[in-house]
Amino acid sequence: MAINTHESTSPPLQETVVHNNNTARAIEIVELSLLVSVLVYRVVYFEEQDRYLPWLLAFVCESWFTFNWILSVCIKWNQCTTKTYPERLLDRVKESEFPDVDMFVTTADPVLEASILTMNTVLSLLAVDYPSDKLTLYLSDDGCSPLTFYSLVETIKFAKVWVPFCKKYNVQVRAPFRYFNSKSTPLEHDSSHQFQQDWKKMKKEYGELYKKIDVAAERPFPCDRDPDFGVFSGLHRSDHPTIIKVVSENKEGNPTHLPHVIYISREKSPKHQHHYKAGAMNVLARVSGVMTNAPLMLNVDCDMYANNPQVFLHAMCMVFGFKNEENYAFFQFPQAFYDGLKDDPFGNQLANFFYTVNGISSCQGTVYSGTNCFHRRKVMYGSSPNDTTKSDYTINNEDLHKIFGKSVELRESAAQILSESNPNIKRRSSPSNFIEDAIHVASCSYEYGTSWGKQVGWLYGSTTEDLLTGLGIHGRGWRSAVTSPDPLAFLGCAPATYPSSLKQWKRWVTGLFEILFTDKNPLLLTIKGNLWFRQALGYLFFSLWAVRPIFELSYATLPAYCIITGSHFLPKIDEQAFLIFMGVFVIYNLYSFWEGRRIGLSVRTWWNLQRMGRVNAMTGSLFAFLRVMLKLMGLSNTVFEVTQKEHKSNDDGGTGDDNDNDSKNAGRLTYDKSPVIMPGVVILLINMIALINSVLRLTKVDYSENWMGVGGLGLGEMFCSVCVLVYFWDFLKGLFGSGKYGIPFSTILKSGALALLFVQACRNSF
Repeated sequence: MAINTHESTSPPLQETVVHNNNTARAIEIVELSLLVSVLVYRVVYFEEQDRYLPWLLAFVCESWFTFNWILSVCIKWNQCTTKTYPERLLDRVKESEFPDVDMFVTTADPVLEASILTMNTVLSLLAVDYPSDKLTLYLSDDGCSPLTFYSLVETIKFAKVWVPFCKKYNVQVRAPFRYFNSKSTPLEHDSSHQFQQDWKKMKKEYGELYKKIDVAAERPFPCDRDPDFGVFSGLHRSDHPTIIKVVSENKEGNPTHLPHVIYISREKSPKHQHHYKAGAMNVLARVSGVMTNAPLMLNVDCDMYANNPQVFLHAMCMVFGFKNEENYAFFQFPQAFYDGLKDDPFGNQLANFFYTVNGISSCQGTVYSGTNCFHRRKVMYGSSPNDTTKSDYTINNEDLHKIFGKSVELRESAAQILSESNPNIKRRSSPSNFIEDAIHVASCSYEYGTSWGKQVGWLYGSTTEDLLTGLGIHGRGWRSAVTSPDPLAFLGCAPATYPSSLKQWKRWVTGLFEILFTDKNPLLLTIKGNLWFRQALGYLFFSLWAVRPIFELSYATLPAYCIITGSHFLPKIDEQAFLIFMGVFVIYNLYSFWEGRRIGLSVRTWWNLQRMGRVNAMTGSLFAFLRVMLKLMGLSNTVFEVTQKEHKSNDDGGTGDDNDNDSKNAGRLTYDKSPVIMPGVVILLINMIALINSVLRLTKVDYSENWMGVGGLGLGEMFCSVCVLVYFWDFLKGLFGSGKYGIPFSTILKSGALALLFVQACRNSF
C-alpha cells in the first residue's frame, strides 16, 4: 500500500510504502503470551521449590526477556519504507532551486583507516550527479597526518580527469578502487573505441595515484620540498594548531568544474577535551558555516563511498517530496557493506536491523546512524519545528553570541540559516577568503561558554554521538526519513576480524548505555520534550543493550548450577509446563529464522547472527556495561576506539589474491590477550564441567528398572547447557587452536580458575 504524501496531482517524488505485518504480529503475540505464562508459572510454583535461588534468578531473567520482547514488538509492530523517484525531480524542481550541500568526510588515523579508502570516498562524492557549484567537500583529518593531506592533494589532481570521465560515460560506480577491480567490467560502452582508450587511461592514472599514496606512506614525511607541507613539520597529532587548506576552488561556479575541496585538521591540546568524532563534526559545522554555509550537510565516514551516483537526487526527493517537508530534520541512507565475509561470520553487517529500522521509520523516523546522512543545518543549530521561519525573523545578537560563540562571521551565517534568508552567493566563490575566520572557530577553546555540544551541533556525552544527536533532534519534535535506493546509496567495509568487530561492538554498546545517564534520556524527552512514546521505546531498546549481559550470563550459568547442585529451574519433561518452555524456545527460533529468510538471509547467515548475538552480549556488551559503571563512579573515562578499516592491495583488484590458507580461514574467530573474551571462555568451561557431570550421572542410571529416573536428572538443564556449548562452539575450537586461532593460554588459565571457583561455590551451597 502506498501513501501519496504530496497534494499535487503530479506523480510524487517519494512514497511511503506500508508493509503487511499481520503474520509477524500474530507470532509475536503468541510468543509474548508464552513468556507471560512462564512468569505466571514461576510465581504460582515458587513456594513448592526446595531451592529458591535458581527459581528466583530464572524469574528475574525471564522478566527481563519478556520486557525486552515487548520493546522489540512495539518497535516492529508497523513496518514502512520510503521509495524515491529521482527521475521525476527535474519535472517538479528546477536545478537552480537545488540547495547547496556541504559534504563532511571524517578520518582519524591513516594507518587504521587507509588513506586510499578515504580518497576513494572523496572521489565518489566529487563525481555525484549534482551541480558541482552547489557542493563543497570538507575532509576532517583528526590525525593531523601529512600523508592524508598529501593524498588529498594528489587525489584532486586525479579527480580533474576522473569526474569528467564518469559524467561523460555515465559511470555507475564512481569509486575507482571498485570500478577498476577485476569483477567490474564496463560493458555499457564496450563498442566505443574512444571509451576503451579513456578507460585504459583512467585505470593507468588511478594506478599511479595508488602508487604515489602507497610510496608516501612508507616515508617519514610524504613531500619534504613542498612548502604546503611545512606546517605539518614537528607537530604531534594530539597537540597542534588548526590547519585549514583550500585544495580546490570552483571560482567560476561552472558545473563542469570540481566542487570546493577543503582540508581541516582542528586544533588539539592536551589541556582541552576534544570530544572525539562529535567534536570534529562540530568543527566542520562551524568552519563550513563560515566558509560556505550550505543549508544541507552530508556526513560520510571515510570508508563509505557513494555507490549510487544519484544519491543526492534521491535525497532531494525527500527534501522536496514530503507534504510537511519542514518537519523533517535529516534524511538517512542505511549502512551497507561491500565484499563482506560470506554468511557474515561475525554478525557485524547489520542485516538483522532491517525490521527494526523499518519499524522505527513508522514512528518519528529512523535513528541517525552516524554516516550517510543529510542534515538540515538549521536543525543542527538548535531550531525546532514550531520556530518562526519567516524571512524577516531576527535573532538577538546577544543570544547568538551565547549560543554560537565570539565569531561575528559565524553568528551572521547562523542568523541567515535560522531566519532562512538567502545567503550571499558571492561568498561561495572564494572560501579561501575566510580561512582566518575558519581557523578561529576551529580552535579547541572556542566552544567554552557556548552551546556547542549541548544544544547545537553534534551532542557530547556519549561515544555514539550519532544516536545521541538524533535523539536530541527527535526530542525537539523533528521527524526523519530513510530510503534505500537500488543500487544502494553508500557502501563501506565491515570489520574483517573478530577482535576488530568486538571492539566496534563494545564501543557502540558503551555509547548507547551512556545515553541513559544524560539529559537526553528517551523517557525524560517523552515526558518533558516532544519525543513520541513508541520512538522513545526504540531508543530505550538500543540503550539497554549493555544491560543484556547481566541476564544472559545469569541464564547461561543457571543450567550448570542446577546440574552441579542437583536442583531444577525448568519443569521436568513429564510436567505439562514443560511444553510452555519448549514452545518459547521453538517459536522464537522459528520466528527469527522466518524473519531472516523473509529478507533473503541464508541459513548460515541467520545462524551466525543468532550465535554472535549471544557471544557479543556475554563478552563485549559486558565490558561496555562495566566501563560505563566505572565512569559513573569516577574511576575511569570512556575512550573512542577507532575500528580498523580493512583494505586489499590494488594489485589484486580487490578480489582477494591472498594466501589460500588465510582466505580459507577468513571467517574463523581469531583471539588476542584481551580480557573481553574471558567471560565467554568461563561460561563455556562451566557448562562443559556440568555436562561431564551429567554424563557421569546418566551412566549410573539403571534403565532396565527405572526409565523415569532419567527425567529426574534435569534433561531440560542438560539441553540448555548443550545450547550454550553450541553457541560458543568457536570458543571451544579456540581452546585447542593454535596461533591467532587459539585462545591464549593465559586467558584459558584465568578462565579455568574462575570456572573451578564457580563449581566449588556451587558444591559448597549444596
